[in-house]
Amino acid sequence: SNLQSAIVFPNKIATEQQSLMLVKRLLAVAVSCITYLRGIFPESAYGTRYMDDVCVKILREDKNCPGSTQLVKWMLGCYDALQKKYVSLTISFSYLKFIETFIYVSPLAASTITECYHFKFKYTHNGPLLDFSSKNKRNDSTITCADTKKASILLIRKIYVLMQNLGPLPNDVCLTMKLFYYDEVTPSDYQPPGFKEGECEGMIFEGEPMYLNVGEVPTPFHMLKVKVTTEKQRMENVDKGILKRGENDVPLQVLGVDRDDPEE
Repeated sequence: SNLQSAIVFPNKIATEQQSLMLVKRLLAVAVSCITYLRGIFPESAYGTRYMDDVCVKILREDKNCPGSTQLVKWMLGCYDALQKKYVSLTISFSYLKFIETFIYVSPLAASTITECYHFKFKYTHNGPLLDFSSKNKRNDSTITCADTKKASILLIRKIYVLMQNLGPLPNDVCLTMKLFYYDEVTPSDYQPPGFKEGECEGMIFEGEPMYLNVGEVPTPFHMLKVKVTTEKQRMENVDKGILKRGENDVPLQVLGVDRDDPEE
């Protein structure tokens, strides 16, 4: 009922269920890290867990902080969609420029995005896949748990380093979560718990956006890719090489305006 379980890497990711468990936990760690380091919720809304030897903060339901409870509920809704292989996910921090009408204030009427986190999930539909990533086709071998573990820890470290170096968010931000579905497999009336049908209006971005490819984590059954869009000025203190760790690790990649990888 919460996100608090420890992140344990099995010796072998042999089943889709083990992979799903790992992907859910990784999502919980990533979202918790982002909200923690961006100062969205108070310290009391987080517990401490270990992911291998990396100490991470994990969001929990805090009765004094309704926002954290709401986000935990949304995360559990995401888990439902993940399990069904329907979803790819975007979390955005919006600036709310309220438009007042006579009767009520509608925050959705005019929200401007100031920072956005994209979690893209890919699934295999028929058993373990060979390496998903187009960059290094190792057709002779499947993805090992060691690969997944290394990529997971690297992803979380990159998120930490990026969050610690980004300029601060404005004071009046509001967190929203949107789920985008793979239409060909998702029933048209499906909504996970805690979500409702959204209008797919374009997002208005405040200032000049900068698109960053933070990293990806493959398992034999899933692939998680994380991208961040932020205001260019917030990147002033981020040294582009800062996220390089070791010889073979890919540093943070600044994407062009097209935002997406060619294969997508």
